[in-house]
Amino acid sequence: MPQDLTPAEAARLALQCLDLTSLNEADTVADIEALCRRARSPFGTVAAVCVWPHFVGLARGLLPTGIKVAAVANFPDGALDLPLALADVRAIAAAGGDEVDVVLPYRALVQGRQAECAAFLTAVREACQGLTLKVIIESGELATPTLIAQATRLALAAGADFVKTSTGKTAVSATPDAAAVMLAEIAADAAGRAGFKASGGIRTVADASTYLRLTAQHLGPAALNPQRLRFGASGLLNDIEAQLAGQAPSGAASGY
Repeated sequence: MPQDLTPAEAARLALQCLDLTSLNEADTVADIEALCRRARSPFGTVAAVCVWPHFVGLARGLLPTGIKVAAVANFPDGALDLPLALADVRAIAAAGGDEVDVVLPYRALVQGRQAECAAFLTAVREACQGLTLKVIIESGELATPTLIAQATRLALAAGADFVKTSTGKTAVSATPDAAAVMLAEIAADAAGRAGFKASGGIRTVADASTYLRLTAQHLGPAALNPQRLRFGASGLLNDIEAQLAGQAPSGAASGY
């Protein structure tokens, strides 16, 4: 694993792996147009933009094919509501979306309803044929490492392409401790292909560097690419661009 990644190198990796996100209830067409303009940074493009399903067509029309369009399903509530999730998936696919970020029914999992959660994810995976599926486990709402590991295994067993920490809409979002548990399960998965997405509360390159390090430790340095690692964030791009423009204050990010 590289030990001497500079802040600028970490910033470039974070940019390449960024799902630039706007999931505010009051989002407007103008907001999504601005988001799509920002996705083409002077320093390179992001991996994807992530929006509400009803904005997928707009985003797809504004972006080059090299930038994926992701949208959320069953979001942010994460209810055990399969018809709602499938309706979201159908809307995303019909509008030309590339990726679906679906919320695992985490409250049902906490209640011990594992089989129902597994069936939910299996049905969503079936509906997402041809699309990249990211399963949000809402790790901050799962009280123990055991539950975080169980949720990750359920997502992997259903065929998730990525397992994602959080919606960013709860009190606790991504944490290094939860990420380590999730990454260990991803690394142990027999399929050996899934990726990890850290989302919620990641605002600086220093924040992102923690997850770059953890991903390299568990999945290997070759996993530091958008096929295996994503960051879901809205404000992170500001610090990435500041770092790459040489404007960030000294010590704002740290290598590993």
